[in-house]
Amino acid sequence: MGVPQPLAGRHALVTGGGRGIGAAIARQLLSLGAHVTITGRDVARVTAAAAEWGDRAAGIKMDVTDPGSIEAGIKGASDHFGPIAILINNAGIAKAAPFAKTDLALWEDILRTDLTGAFLCAQAVLPGMLGLGWGRVVNVASTAGLTGLAYCTAYCAAKHGLIGLTRALAMELASKKVTVNAVCPGYTDTDIARETIANIVAKTGRSPEEALAGLVAGNPQKRLIAPEEVAEAVAWLCLPGSGSMTGQSIAVAGGELM
Repeated sequence: MGVPQPLAGRHALVTGGGRGIGAAIARQLLSLGAHVTITGRDVARVTAAAAEWGDRAAGIKMDVTDPGSIEAGIKGASDHFGPIAILINNAGIAKAAPFAKTDLALWEDILRTDLTGAFLCAQAVLPGMLGLGWGRVVNVASTAGLTGLAYCTAYCAAKHGLIGLTRALAMELASKKVTVNAVCPGYTDTDIARETIANIVAKTGRSPEEALAGLVAGNPQKRLIAPEEVAEAVAWLCLPGSGSMTGQSIAVAGGELM
């Protein structure tokens, strides 16, 4: 017997899909039968990744901070694989600074990427989902969207906003067979975590091992989350059988939040 492919015939778009959590999500959705378009600012990275995954994957350049780029990207993806039935808002950035040193440029950059980008992408794909009579939107938020985090005011504000967007849109679309959920990873083994560790080492003189221990101190399992673990949760929310799950914010964080 073949491997079940419950998402066969569905077109999924994953923003920021060229590496890290986004790439893990794309691979998981492909394994479930979906056609997957990954997007990113680095067109070479996303096209190379998609080429490795076969003819059900495509990579396109798209900047989630640019409405024109989103419009062109969604159109190109839809022309290639058909209407987008699954949207994974994964693209995001993380920068830390004390509140007093968080200037307007930093604030706006994070909110534009992590919150407004998801808003714009959801607006762009929603007509296609309503036309299909079926859709899944999964926003990759963070445990920082469920609690406070010192030195990350802008990031926390953006991720809290993303969870608010998730809940409000889920309520609005509840009768349309379109679900909207958020997945909230804790510190995950990605480039962002490695950059965070490097910054801690540079600023405090701690060893990389000490910096890592500090990052995972709030996780009862005392480890970084694997991107594939986040991808499993995202994929489950996209399944046809998960239609009763909407408006939820699921922490994938080793028990960090209980």
